[in-house]
Order: sequence, then C-alpha cells, then structure tokens
Amino acid sequence: MADGAVNRQGMVSLVGAGPGDDGLLTAVGAERCLEWADLIVADRLALPAIERWRVRLASRGVEIIDAGKAPGGAGWTQQRIHALLIARAREGKRVVRLKGGDPFIFGRGLEEVQVLEAAGVPWEVIPGLSSVLAAPALAGIALTLRGVASAFHVLTGETGDGGDGLARWREAARLPGTLVVLMGVSGLARVTGGLIQGGMSGDTPCALIERASLPDQRVTVAPLTAL
Repeated sequence: MADGAVNRQGMVSLVGAGPGDDGLLTAVGAERCLEWADLIVADRLALPAIERWRVRLASRGVEIIDAGKAPGGAGWTQQRIHALLIARAREGKRVVRLKGGDPFIFGRGLEEVQVLEAAGVPWEVIPGLSSVLAAPALAGIALTLRGVASAFHVLTGETGDGGDGLARWREAARLPGTLVVLMGVSGLARVTGGLIQGGMSGDTPCALIERASLPDQRVTVAPLTAL
C-alpha cells in the first residue's frame, strides 16, 4: 500500500472486485467504490460487482468507465488504461481501478502499479477474493483433500504470445495435486488436448465453472475428455 493516509490528493486505488457478486467484494473495497471514488475504471469481469450500486454511485456523481478487454484482444489496450489512470489522478481525482478477482493474480496489477510509481502517482492496493479460491468453493469443490491432493497449481488459459501453448499444458499434466485454470473457456480444446498429450488420464475428473457467484453460475462436471 502506498505511504500516507488516503486524502483529497489525486490517487489510484487498485481494488479487487472478487468473483462478481457484490457481497464478495471486501468491506474496504466497497468503501473505496461507494464513498471515496470520483471515477471507477472497471474491467469487464469486475462490472457485475458494482451493477447494483449504479444509482447510488450516480447520485454522488461517480463516473464509471468500462475499460474491459474482450476475449481475443478487443477493447481497451493496457497502454490506454495506463494513460487514463495517470491523467485523471493528475487532475486530482480519486480513481478506483476495479479488477475482477484479485489485482495481482493474472490481473496485470503490478504492471499498473509500476507505471503509476514511475509517473509519481500515489497508489494503493486493496486485495480481492480471487476466483481461484471462490469458484471451486461456490461449486462445492475442495482444492485440497487429505490423501488425494496436498497441493494446487494456478495457470492461465491465455497464452498471451499468440502461440498454442501446448508445451506448457503437457508440462502441467505432470504437476501433482489440483490444477486451477483461469480464463480457460476460449482455449478449452487446447488446454484439454495438451494435458492429455502430457499423459493426464482422460478419465481425470474435471469441473468447468462459469460466471462464479452470479445468478447464472454454471458448473459442468465431466471427465477430461468430455469437457
């Protein structure tokens, strides 16, 4: 967290929104959105966490910007987001950078902190409940279980380099314990294919959890080959 108390100076607060349901946003994160912010710059996956508060936020004159990135790279670039955060903070605005889950788990939070630090913009981080933990729990699935899984590993389903990433999944197939794959739906065939090529049994039990914590949450349980 940045040094110094939160005050009227322009500042950016990176807030983890949790998996989506506003009840799973931390008390401090909710306060930053509802009582502190002049502007909320939200990722696509973070918007559901403040949907119910839009009228209340509007009554305070809080501006909400959807800076989401759609699958495939459409939407705001990271550079554009950086420029916006710096510009608004330099105008004296209190900016909430609202990110799905936790800002530092596949959320590019550290990149944004480094840019803000280099620009001399005060910042803080409010951790959030990551879907790494929340999604399995909401589906009744334990990541660890005595005698079955004594560890879990977290990977992203996005390659980020334009490659197919099969080598990475072949390596992941040999990891002990439970595998948690975030943002894996769009590349599901690549993920499952790589794991099977790496030697993971096609009968390995799997769960595909979509829109965790939201009213339309969907859980599909099936063997690896059937996903």
